[in-house]
Amino acid sequence: MSRWWYLVAPALPLLLPQALWVKRTALRLPDASPPWQGLVPGQTPSTPPLRLLLLGESTVSGVGVDRQADALAGQLAAQLAAITGRPVQWQALGRNGADAQACLQDLLPQVLDQRWDLALLVLGVNDTTHLTSRRQWRTRLACLLAGLSSRSVQVGVTAVPPLGRFTALPQPLRGWFGLRSGLLDRDLRQVAARQHALYLPLDLSFESAYLARDGFHPSAAGYREWAAGIARQWAPPGAEPSPSSVEVGT
Repeated sequence: MSRWWYLVAPALPLLLPQALWVKRTALRLPDASPPWQGLVPGQTPSTPPLRLLLLGESTVSGVGVDRQADALAGQLAAQLAAITGRPVQWQALGRNGADAQACLQDLLPQVLDQRWDLALLVLGVNDTTHLTSRRQWRTRLACLLAGLSSRSVQVGVTAVPPLGRFTALPQPLRGWFGLRSGLLDRDLRQVAARQHALYLPLDLSFESAYLARDGFHPSAAGYREWAAGIARQWAPPGAEPSPSSVEVGT
């Protein structure tokens, strides 16, 4: 049994009712509306587009905003187009509530017949709350990254969001999930290094202006800030996003 379980076991009589209360009362927002793919024009339209794939959980399905163009995939495509000058052909393949197992079984097979320049895996919240074992988490991550690497020139992974900063969760549940998300993030960093994937720390504010109405998912401003942080880490040295990076085309 892991150290986390030894720590959490004495608190289960309190944590379990809190978890059930959150599940019952949490505001459930829909996915962003289609289309879930698009083309952001670049400064050099004749250049072949950069092919971008995002695969993962509810933030990839755009929960928290009305349009995918305002969610992480569309915003990241706009940021990369502004930095590189190239058009960006993007696709979001996400599912609300997806964990690593669902991504491996259901989502990844949908894109194994395609090629990408950049593929970004966005996971961790549901594996944290579903209490996925760390051994299963590491194994499934390795399989996902291997699959994406076989179809993409470069693969990146975003850090597991720090659930300890999600104020929509009550204490002490928030603290325990925060501890567990930190452990999964440590595993993610290690697996990414072994698989030669780029680990991307989460550059995101958790103030109310950057959160959707549920207090759990990013707002349009939050997705824009998150995408800008990813783009800065993926950008060529010395490149800076232009003001046009906040505008997204589909």
